[in-house]
Amino acid sequence: MRVYLPATIPLLARLSRERELTLPEGCAVTKSLREWYAEGDEEELEYAALTAAARASLRLLTGNPEVPRRRVVIAADVPDGAVAELAGAESDESAEPGVIKVTEAVRLADIAALHIDEAAAEQAVTAAVAALAAAGTGDAALALAMEAVEDFELLWYVTQELGYLL
Repeated sequence: MRVYLPATIPLLARLSRERELTLPEGCAVTKSLREWYAEGDEEELEYAALTAAARASLRLLTGNPEVPRRRVVIAADVPDGAVAELAGAESDESAEPGVIKVTEAVRLADIAALHIDEAAAEQAVTAAVAALAAAGTGDAALALAMEAVEDFELLWYVTQELGYLL
């Protein structure tokens, strides 16, 4: 199953050193995501999972001012048995669809691609992280900051470019 794992630049450095990472939560095209985005084709569903992981990457940046202000998403192929859906369960209807738990470490060899913000996105990412840290439910400033950061597409890299990225 293809999973999209929120990360940070320091997590990529650890991946480079250790050749694997344990990232407990991510996003994937799950039953709940398919039901939520019923009109989407497979490519649109994958993009929705990637975008949700990019939002989760912003949450990893809150409270860590020394971490470079770039969203990072790791796209990996893991065994279906290593993934459990968290969102969309009847007990938690408010959860975002497509959120999954990964029960195994993701090896560098399992990674299909790395998605990272370009340098030009840093100001928008910084603003989104600040708005996220200060936000309440339904916060208009957060919505505007998230819209601005999502105007930046994540760039695509193969794992062989990991050293270059660091």
